[in-house]
Amino acid sequence: MTAVLAIDQGTTGSRALIIGHDGRLLGSSYRELPQYFPSPGEVEHSAEEIWESVRVTIREALEKASLRADQLAGVGITNQRETTIVWDRHTGVPAGPAIVWQDRRTSARCESLRGTTDEALIRARTGLVVDPYFSATKIEWLLDRHPDWLSRAEAGDLIFGTVDSWLVYRLTGGRVHATDHTNASRTLLYSLDAQAWDPDLCSLFGVPAAMLPEVRSSAGDYGVTDPEVFGAEVPVAGVVGDQQAALYGQGAWSADTAKATYGTGAFVLLHTGDTRRSAADGVLTTAACGPRGEFAYAFEGSILIAGAAIQWLRDGLGLIEDAAESEAMARAVADSGGVYFVPAFAGLGTPWWEPRARGTVVGLTRGTQREHLVRATLEAMAYSTRDVLDAMTEGRPDSIDSLRVDGGATRNAWLMQFQADVLGVPVHVPSAAELTALGAAGLAGLQTGFWSAPEQFLPARGEDRVFEPDAESRSAAEAGRAGWGRALATARYWAAGVRGDE
Repeated sequence: MTAVLAIDQGTTGSRALIIGHDGRLLGSSYRELPQYFPSPGEVEHSAEEIWESVRVTIREALEKASLRADQLAGVGITNQRETTIVWDRHTGVPAGPAIVWQDRRTSARCESLRGTTDEALIRARTGLVVDPYFSATKIEWLLDRHPDWLSRAEAGDLIFGTVDSWLVYRLTGGRVHATDHTNASRTLLYSLDAQAWDPDLCSLFGVPAAMLPEVRSSAGDYGVTDPEVFGAEVPVAGVVGDQQAALYGQGAWSADTAKATYGTGAFVLLHTGDTRRSAADGVLTTAACGPRGEFAYAFEGSILIAGAAIQWLRDGLGLIEDAAESEAMARAVADSGGVYFVPAFAGLGTPWWEPRARGTVVGLTRGTQREHLVRATLEAMAYSTRDVLDAMTEGRPDSIDSLRVDGGATRNAWLMQFQADVLGVPVHVPSAAELTALGAAGLAGLQTGFWSAPEQFLPARGEDRVFEPDAESRSAAEAGRAGWGRALATARYWAAGVRGDE
């Protein structure tokens, strides 16, 4: 066999990559995926458009690599997590739109659970906080609004899955309904300690067990592709949520290694090994992968808006024409001019978990230029990452030896240096951009024997560019955190007013 196929299905697009035995990228394809916003705070995808984008990119990637499907050793899938799809087990027809992880329509339901014994149960069993981000309240919302769905779900005729399950189902011609432990751990329905669906949580949210996928190892047997769909029977052998895939693709599969991925949002994971550690308030505990895809634990911090804020500067305000301009604009001013931007368009994530917060800009004066706002947007990514690592490490982000990073924003050298200065630890940027896909490919390649050891696919990361903290710049960055803290307090005060607390 010549290569492994990695499918990377994300919030804004789908990508397929063909990776050879030596880690070289042999071919790739990308298709944007439209998002739909039916009401404020609501975000949807079409499940059929997700599948079509994946199908097209697979075909194009194989063509670019000059390979046939039967030359593939296996298929690995990585995906946007928490996004909720319900479909008919027998026909494969989606029952309605996919509700995206960013969607906030269940904020009131989550608010009703806070401070209750149910919230304590959820935290203890799942390692998560109660937030619309996760899948369970989305499923509950759908079943509540479509009463006729419940009997079909109880019979197992109407089934649920995150995007990985949907793709496994379609790739195998409807023969396999399964997920892996990393995706299951993002639903509010999965017990980290039991490593199984939790009946008490299913009862709490009214989710019939019959509609849930079987949970398998991230490097495992997910059947084979349907020749009529795929052109050949190829093992589907790796399934992993996108952030855990990036952690794995960075080679961070042992305790106290950390990574940050800057995408639509930004996500920080700190591997904690094969033993569950106590997490600080607001820090998530989630399933991750050991060296061969086995179950492990990690702390996770979620920054709900990161790269999406740069897109807003471009598409919403017209301040930049291209994301790449942001680096030159940040360098064009000595500082942010006292401007701070909290891009809480979809609420605040770790460690605050305030779904009612909204984007907040403070410190504007008549002297404020667009460069100041652009720089403040970049600074927000770095400050938010520091907030997350502070919560994970009890205020000692320098207790980790480095931060491994990936995602589109890593092309911005100014931001990477500022991130190192804010954290006080080196930031490692691999030359390869697709670390998420590499993680999925690595798991599938190990499961099929294409690679015999995880170190064999790591050369695909390329050489790291290392940004070391600068003492002088670090002092200025640290001083700026005081203003950032006040801006956060302003955003949270606004949210308290929306709730009626003030």
